[in-house]
Amino acid sequence: MTRRPELHRPEPPRSEPRPGAPTLATVAAEAGVSRQTVSNALNSPELLRPETLERVQEAIERLGYSPNRAARNLRTRASRLIGLKVAPAVEDSANALMDRFLHSLVESTRDAGYHVLLFTGSPTPQPGPEVPVDAPEHVEAPDPLDGYDELLRSAAVDAFLVTDTYLGNPQAAWLEERGVPFVAFGRPWGDPRARHPWVDVDGRAGVMLAVDHLVERGHERIAWVGWQKGSYIGEDRRSGWTDRMHDHGLSTSRLSARGDDTLDFGRRAAHALLDSEQPTAFVCASDTQAMGVMRALDERHLRPGRGLSVVGFDDSLAAQVSTPGLTSVRQPLEQVAVEIVTLLGDLLAHRPIQELGRTLTPTLSVRSTT
Repeated sequence: MTRRPELHRPEPPRSEPRPGAPTLATVAAEAGVSRQTVSNALNSPELLRPETLERVQEAIERLGYSPNRAARNLRTRASRLIGLKVAPAVEDSANALMDRFLHSLVESTRDAGYHVLLFTGSPTPQPGPEVPVDAPEHVEAPDPLDGYDELLRSAAVDAFLVTDTYLGNPQAAWLEERGVPFVAFGRPWGDPRARHPWVDVDGRAGVMLAVDHLVERGHERIAWVGWQKGSYIGEDRRSGWTDRMHDHGLSTSRLSARGDDTLDFGRRAAHALLDSEQPTAFVCASDTQAMGVMRALDERHLRPGRGLSVVGFDDSLAAQVSTPGLTSVRQPLEQVAVEIVTLLGDLLAHRPIQELGRTLTPTLSVRSTT
């Protein structure tokens, strides 16, 4: 699961079918139906009207489409396993969101009669941004599709949960093309091709709660410490700060800093803002950055909660056990897990899904820093 800042980056290379080979998408276009209808024709033909099934079968025959046998088995030979790819822990970070989400997900899937299968991908050598492609040493970068194909070919799982939803990530398109059921934790962020179900948390609304809380405590100069501009999640959260500040008639001019999701950036941003703009409160895009702000305050012999307030995002374990305790926006991960498992159950049972996207509202955990 990745709830760290994602960047709008060029789309990574996809594992494409051989040139000219028909795909689920081309069959759907030829028959004038959706990809799901083609998938149903292959795996659950009893769900279709006879004339629709005949039209799809004729398109398959004309194009010479040969569906992936393992993908077909996903619908007919249930393993009761849901695949979830996990990323390595990030250094210099206070984010342990994965732990709480996984616990909730395991409980929800167990109640539904499923289990979670965790898998990782091996790093693929790729040149870094300033390393020539013919250099003897390469920067190790993970392949976002690594691990999926192996599980799909072995029919080891019934469905997948995808958590990396930045625009350009090939996982969703790759799975959709093969008719594999999956649900995403995170919205598709403006991808017009997305047709998969997803669950997300309203980060903008969470930051608005933080701003309201600080204004109620008399703060007017509230600074924002956030992620780089290319992050859709980061910009969504930042919009909650700008819009709510303006709702209260407060200025945001020169009170914002963007950078990496690290303790060090939070620390440096706090020092710079305190030197130049003298804010009385900070709202941060993550608990990691908020911890960096608190470190800067400590270096200035200032204590959060006494004239200076700090709010983080994620309500991580670090926020709960720090001294002083960090006020933080809490994502409803327990409900996220329930909604995801419900959608997975609907997909696997071929029940219609009326609303593909479900957005949940966070809450604010108030502690000593405010």
